[in-house]
Amino acid sequence: MDRSYAEYKEIVNAHLMDFIPNIDNKSLSLYESMKYSLLAGGKRLRPVLLLASCEFAGGSIREAIPYACAVEYIHTYSLIHDDLPAMDNDDLRRGIPTNHKVYGDAIAILAGDGLLTTAFEVISKDMMLYFDSPEKMMKRVNAAYQIASGAGCQGMVAGQVSDIEAENAIASNEMLEYIHLNKTAALFKASIKAGLYLGDYDDKMITDMSKYADNLGLAYQIADDILDVVGNKEELGKNTGSDEKRHKNTYTSINGLDEARRRLEELTSGAVEAIADYYDNAEFFRDLVLELAERKY
Repeated sequence: MDRSYAEYKEIVNAHLMDFIPNIDNKSLSLYESMKYSLLAGGKRLRPVLLLASCEFAGGSIREAIPYACAVEYIHTYSLIHDDLPAMDNDDLRRGIPTNHKVYGDAIAILAGDGLLTTAFEVISKDMMLYFDSPEKMMKRVNAAYQIASGAGCQGMVAGQVSDIEAENAIASNEMLEYIHLNKTAALFKASIKAGLYLGDYDDKMITDMSKYADNLGLAYQIADDILDVVGNKEELGKNTGSDEKRHKNTYTSINGLDEARRRLEELTSGAVEAIADYYDNAEFFRDLVLELAERKY
């Protein structure tokens, strides 16, 4: 694996609009709303993880691109809905007004719906190309299942529900970990496993990389909690202190900053340890978790 994070991200950005369907002029606001949030920037972390995992397992980047873009569509839909007044009620995302502030609540909801359904349209269309190759088809079925499961009511959506219901209540660390494993880590894990399934994976690789993904996802969310307390609005591209204002349970609110930082370090080490058997072949993933733990935005 010789590619850098920036190179994977560039591949994602170059193809992100390739799979967005043509929308009738009578529904042009839907297209504009979808495009507004999709092209608003961001780390592209989930599709990068998918592409890097596919290449790590000896797979083809070219064949994984539709799945990587689909994951980013799903992530973007979740952000649009997450920002709505009925949920987090945020005005700023990635340094610009949130989708519903520009297009209104109704169009924002439908733009999210459009991105989610487009993701599975893209995946289904790709799978149809491999009816005559059972082995390649099975790889894609496995990848599709991981993405659907990670994004749905056994993953991201379940975590979001638990997060909402825990507001204005005192949550345990066990409950907080459940929320983060589903709301954040589930789509990380789905992206990684989908990439592995599209490559030449083995069972040990799936187990080790799943453990890495869980640690990465929890570490990422705790770093996010810390940044909401000590981060800079201009660097983050969103308002800080919003978790406290909404009385949301975070690792910092329950345990304090010092313990949050200690737990972040522990999870980062756990992620590195999970992939230790792959030595230099896993350098990309090792460097990634270390950089994310120290990020400022």
